[in-house]
Amino acid sequence: MDDPNEKAVAIDIMDSSVDEALEAREGYVLDVALYENNGLKTAADGRTPQFKKLSILFVITFIAFLPDFNSATGVPALIPQSLQWQLSPNTIQYNLVGQCAALGICAVLTTILSNYFGRLPVLLAFQVLGVTTAVWCAVAQSFHSYLAARILTGFGIVAQAGGMMFIKDMFFFHEHPRMINVWSGGVIVSPYLGPLVESFITWKTSWRWGFWVHTILSVVALILLVLVCDETWYSRSKQAGPRGPRQGRVPRLLGVAQWPAMRESGATLTRALSHPFIAISKLPVLLCVIYYFINFAWVIGVNATTSVWLSSLYGFNGKSLGLFYLAGIIGTVFGEVAGHWLHDGIATYYARRHGGRIEAEVRLYAAYLASAIMIVAVVILGFALQNVWHYMVVAVCYGTQVVGIMIATTAVNAYLLDSYPEGSGEVGAWIVFGRTFGGFMATLIEIPWVTKTGAARVFGVQAGTIAAAALIVVFLQIFGKRIRKAQGGMVFLS
Repeated sequence: MDDPNEKAVAIDIMDSSVDEALEAREGYVLDVALYENNGLKTAADGRTPQFKKLSILFVITFIAFLPDFNSATGVPALIPQSLQWQLSPNTIQYNLVGQCAALGICAVLTTILSNYFGRLPVLLAFQVLGVTTAVWCAVAQSFHSYLAARILTGFGIVAQAGGMMFIKDMFFFHEHPRMINVWSGGVIVSPYLGPLVESFITWKTSWRWGFWVHTILSVVALILLVLVCDETWYSRSKQAGPRGPRQGRVPRLLGVAQWPAMRESGATLTRALSHPFIAISKLPVLLCVIYYFINFAWVIGVNATTSVWLSSLYGFNGKSLGLFYLAGIIGTVFGEVAGHWLHDGIATYYARRHGGRIEAEVRLYAAYLASAIMIVAVVILGFALQNVWHYMVVAVCYGTQVVGIMIATTAVNAYLLDSYPEGSGEVGAWIVFGRTFGGFMATLIEIPWVTKTGAARVFGVQAGTIAAAALIVVFLQIFGKRIRKAQGGMVFLS
């Protein structure tokens, strides 16, 4: 980062209004008591119904949980499916590859549609599609039918790709890291809870019941969406005018109520299409996507192949596999708890030493700890699999890697949200793109790579890439602020 003692552009804390673009460049005032009247003022028509906002966040997190739950449910099903359809497990695994690719592409697509139609109707439409594809996965009679259903399940990623949009729409700056931590916890625990459930199911009955469980959860999520969620977007621009009279719930769900305001704000499909490309043209966004691509690739790679290694090396059955996946869930809980205190603690400590103000790059300090945790976990995991050490060593490293990626996820998302508050949805979509295409790459190469080269060498290379990715954090902390100021914010056409 820039020298903390350098003379920064002054932010007028005697003015109760907040220039978000200026604070993104020059640093946010974390201590609201520094503002006039000992606190911030909301707009004249502003309200902050915390219970409703938290309820919506809960539903968004639940919906964001489902795509990866579905994706990972297919991991323990590889063996029974290969027997049923007379295909090799490596061939069956291509359904995971296809779904990862679809998730990444749809992440960008759903952000475009949300900027054109509004958040709520897009969320509803894709959740309905998600229920349909969940049923399709459960009843598919051939591998090609199952593959098509799995790929289409990628369209249910709205709450993952757009989670940052909802958080930015509803919550204040100082609440962002905690809310991102909650939302990302739902996303990251899902690839471990899905295999846990499916492993116990395949132990006693057909693999299809795992997808029926996903179908039931998808229907529950759809009901909660209809009953609890609301449109979180509205424009305060002069063109859009005041919020206007509130229409009924059904028009808001269908997007009818949002249509006039979206058109008055200048949102067109062409302009919405340009948003993701404007976002990725910012170097800090691109570098963070690369960082996340590298780190999450090996998390998904390990998770997608665990059932194969444990079955072949340790003779695990469905029951044993199900219990093993508890390690990933425990890791998520540890990461959630650690992240809750860590990110706030870093920000508070920095603000105390810098006049109550923090810069976006401060969020990245936690990424150093995350990288160190993941490097140690991956190296030991490689030796454990290579030498067939006790499976508890594998379990501990498996869970520890999850702790690291949880901390890194919140750090990167909070950094980008602080840096580009006007592009919350776009940066969130690109982070999901990096995560899913990292999974696409790792799932495609992990099994043949380890089989050919050996686990110790392969995981050593992976640890090396994690260490190399940490240099991106160093670069952003030194030059990130200067780059952001030189490139400017995201100037969208609507």
